[in-house]
Amino acid sequence: MASSFEIKSTRPSVGETIVTIARDHIDYRKQIFKLAGSDLRRTYRASALGWSWAIIKPLVTIFVYWFAFAIGLRRGGDIEGYPFVLWLISGIVPWFYMSEMLTLGTECILRNRYLVTKMKYPVSTIPTFTSISKFSVHLILMMITILIFVITGNELTIYLVQLPFYMLCNFLFFTGWAMFAAPIAAISTDFSNLVKSFVTAVFWLSGVLFQVDTMHKGLAHKLLMLNPVTFLCNGYRNCFIYHTWFFDQPKRLLYFAVWLVVIYALGIWSYRRTRSEMADVL
Repeated sequence: MASSFEIKSTRPSVGETIVTIARDHIDYRKQIFKLAGSDLRRTYRASALGWSWAIIKPLVTIFVYWFAFAIGLRRGGDIEGYPFVLWLISGIVPWFYMSEMLTLGTECILRNRYLVTKMKYPVSTIPTFTSISKFSVHLILMMITILIFVITGNELTIYLVQLPFYMLCNFLFFTGWAMFAAPIAAISTDFSNLVKSFVTAVFWLSGVLFQVDTMHKGLAHKLLMLNPVTFLCNGYRNCFIYHTWFFDQPKRLLYFAVWLVVIYALGIWSYRRTRSEMADVL
């Protein structure tokens, strides 16, 4: 009788899912970069100042925090011999990319639903081209950051050669985050709203605006050091301010590596669980 047989799931195995995602990225590599450019143009197309907003918005944010801490609260003294504003810039610039990936990266499949419903396009590559789009702005802001350090008379040290490493870590982690979050958000908008509500908490519970290493070595300090955002922001500051090599902090590097493995494992699980029903829901 039919009832005596087990109904086999049509859901692919983990190995098949990994192979599919890798093959999609290889086969559609040219389209990924084209769509990244299209996503970038679409972001600023409707505004009169266009690309200028990619620079204006971060600069305004930096000014507000600098004014609040250095002028208003008067807690912005020099750090490691560098003015507070330079310390602030070196850590908050990577946050701009992170925050966009936490919000827009989570919604990237929803924002590009036409690729899922009207075209035969691999869903797994949507988080990737979205991340490339946002990361291109990050590259421009990092070049401006380096220019600011030079203009203000601060010599660039040998530690700056590790900046590409931290930028790569930043890109890989938040691309993985989008791979995990975007499929779930495509199925449930409640998840997208939940993520948005936590972005501010992530910002304040990391080392973006304060020195984590100066805290009392208690539970709060340990939890903050487990935060991948803290690792990345401190990493950028290691290049500009603290002058510390990434391999001099092996425990922090190990924690981040574990986070990276976990986030991609979750991304594969998320894609595998939602792919079959995504087109119907969207």
